[in-house]
Amino acid sequence: MDPESDVIALDGIVLASRPGLVHYLVNKPAGVITTARDEHRRRTILDLVPGAPRVFPVGRLDAATEGLIIVTNDGDLAQTLSHPSHGVDKEYLVELARPPRLEAIGRLRRGVELDDGMTAPAKVTVEGGRLLHIVIHEGRNRQVRRMCAALDLEILRLARTRIGPITDPRLRPGSWRHLTHDELRSLAAAAQPRPAQPRPAQPRPAQPRPAQPRPAQPRPS
Repeated sequence: MDPESDVIALDGIVLASRPGLVHYLVNKPAGVITTARDEHRRRTILDLVPGAPRVFPVGRLDAATEGLIIVTNDGDLAQTLSHPSHGVDKEYLVELARPPRLEAIGRLRRGVELDDGMTAPAKVTVEGGRLLHIVIHEGRNRQVRRMCAALDLEILRLARTRIGPITDPRLRPGSWRHLTHDELRSLAAAAQPRPAQPRPAQPRPAQPRPAQPRPAQPRPS
């Protein structure tokens, strides 16, 4: 691959590989702020990566949430991954204080009513009683925490473990690495716009039956 001229493209979605672009995968520890700077001088996500070139996080994780986040200076990539129509899956590991009720799991899978509307159905699997794996594709603020709070599920720990096809269980908290070209290609595939859900077929209105000709009546003789 020639970085001076080649780009990564898949079905019309282009992820550039121009000189100067960097794509970091970061494992954010709890307590780190996902902003460029913090007025309270707390540690930020940019303190974990090289100081040059200037970069920014794609999306956000709240201070208490751990896990994977992409940090880059590639605006095209950021726009592609953040656009609501693309809906890249994100998987979270949720440790609860108590085993969840079956009713709560069912509601997560059907969608949860929040103050900004009903969420899309989440994919949920239960592991070991108090651990949930939750996959969502929306990008609402603090969505997993809000969904759990609406169902009285107390979270002890929340970590994002996957962004689209990208995961790395060997990446230690506070560490970063470059995304590979293959990973960028797989992100392009995952960022394909989601097809519109087909509307249920509407019954066709009944057509009036044509009037049948009445038989001729014999004339009186």
